[in-house]
Amino acid sequence: MIDLYLLGASGSIGRQTIDIISNYKKQFRIVAMSVGRDLSLAQDLVDKVKPELVCLRNESDKINTTAKICYGDSGLLEIACFKASNNRAILINALVGSAGLKPTVVAIQNKKDIALANKETLVMAGDLIKELVKEYNVKLTPIDSEHNAIWQCLKGENKKDVKELIITASGGSFRNKKRSDLVSVTKEDALKHPNWQMGAKITIDSATMMNKGFEVIEAHYLFDMPYSKIKTIMHKESIVHSLVLFNDLSLKALLGHSDMRIPILYALSYPKHLKIKNIKQLDLAGLNLHFKELSFKRFPLLKAAYYCGNLGKLYPTVLNAANEAAVKLFLEDKISFLEIEDIIFSYINKNYDDIPYNLDNILEINEKIQTEILKKYGDDK
Repeated sequence: MIDLYLLGASGSIGRQTIDIISNYKKQFRIVAMSVGRDLSLAQDLVDKVKPELVCLRNESDKINTTAKICYGDSGLLEIACFKASNNRAILINALVGSAGLKPTVVAIQNKKDIALANKETLVMAGDLIKELVKEYNVKLTPIDSEHNAIWQCLKGENKKDVKELIITASGGSFRNKKRSDLVSVTKEDALKHPNWQMGAKITIDSATMMNKGFEVIEAHYLFDMPYSKIKTIMHKESIVHSLVLFNDLSLKALLGHSDMRIPILYALSYPKHLKIKNIKQLDLAGLNLHFKELSFKRFPLLKAAYYCGNLGKLYPTVLNAANEAAVKLFLEDKISFLEIEDIIFSYINKNYDDIPYNLDNILEINEKIQTEILKKYGDDK
């Protein structure tokens, strides 16, 4: 039996995690979980899971449960520290945004393995997380379909034989539009992802291609690959989840339906491939696959991710903070779609070289930049 500690149970990844492990009650149990603002959904999830510890957003929030209740950011840390039994413990981080970083750090320090769907953890603090994973001898497994695919393709291979990691991208909501078409796009347009059902923030990140930029930075840390060996390519069908190109120019790819329950289950059951229910086998005869270059000119935030990743230190933190705040403003109808890029570039082009790289400064600069952007663009408009 494996004890699961689920952060972000109300989100897309969280709900799919609960769905998929419901078929494996002898292997997994969720002993603690955090839920979002929708208290009706939270009640349904808690009734289904019956955890021992539940984190609610606010102290004024109420649900019916015999579980212990904790609240807010401190509650997330309480889950990260909580130990239900001597079973193997996995913290599933399915939170959205920078709020996912500190609970990951605390969970590692409490000897929990990490199944990671929170991109910001590695984007903001990849070097720090790698050091902690090694120090506390815990496992870090990727849930994102792209990294989960690369992880499987690299299994049994020598990394010295790898020429490139190739991360596929659906292209997002505006993949068929030119730059000139983006001036007048709306929030409603951006939230219509053609392939995936995801939360609002990650759907906007997909439309700007910031999401793919974050995945490039994640891949750098997950697989110890230089940025020069990490490439991206548009693949509208989202059937090939990523590829590995070897020195002999052979390619290894992972194919599957665009259903996140598959990589979630593998991340939790590794190295086993458990039987999966309610998902049809891929029809190879019916496949029609296409690949297209992802242009830096068309998607400048993808280029920005490589820029910040190569600079290292606090630059990826700044990239994430500016993006998180800008996307929030866009979702609140306070800025236009293209202003997301303008805000991000105005911050990453500053100099942060003299600020020491450590957890305190990562959290401080993240808070400072987000607060500054939200005040400047939110209050003034």
